[in-house]
Amino acid sequence: MAKLGKRQKSARDMIDREKHYALNEAVGLVKTNASSKFDETVEIAVILGVDPRHSDQMVRGMVSLPNGTGRSVRVAVFAKDANIEVAKEAGADIVGGEELAAQVQKGEIDFDRCISTPDMMSVVGKLGKVLGPRGLMPNPKLGTVTKDVAEAVKAAKGGQVEFRVEKAGVIHAGVGKASFSEEALSQNIAAFVGAIQKARPSGAKGIYMKKVALSSTMGPGIKLDLATLSAG
Repeated sequence: MAKLGKRQKSARDMIDREKHYALNEAVGLVKTNASSKFDETVEIAVILGVDPRHSDQMVRGMVSLPNGTGRSVRVAVFAKDANIEVAKEAGADIVGGEELAAQVQKGEIDFDRCISTPDMMSVVGKLGKVLGPRGLMPNPKLGTVTKDVAEAVKAAKGGQVEFRVEKAGVIHAGVGKASFSEEALSQNIAAFVGAIQKARPSGAKGIYMKKVALSSTMGPGIKLDLATLSAG
């Protein structure tokens, strides 16, 4: 096991590993322990009582965090004709069609979110093996295949976060920066957890949301009291 530095040991000593903290208390501790020289990301881990190997237990969705993520998101849009200018004016970083598809096929992927108009899916559909494993494949259920390009781009730029349960039944995501106020982080966390609750699949039986923990990039994990999350 790697030896903990003084800062990490001090941070861990502040946390009761067995306690489940109220949301506001946990957020305060995360901010206090985020003492690195850079602005650490506040991360959430949600353990669900689902088995995503079964299609009726898959949990996936999109949520717009009320206070944004604090990170810059590069957005690519597959579009043609008038939608090219619409996407650019909305703030898309990369806009294209066949030529963009050719770049992606070569592995040249310089973006964090991918949006497509419906009339471009015949082109984008061929990129599934490249974009799919990276979680970048446009999907109408997530609002990333849409005729309203401007709204989709603005949402992606403004703090929209995609979530998807992993094989072990865990969802990870960044919900803001340590420099955010406690109120802003609490609002983001409540919105994120609320979206997961609403996305409960039909096949989920028993306890759906088992555990939730918060941490900063370099800080220790802090267990949350689920009752205060529901209240949030």
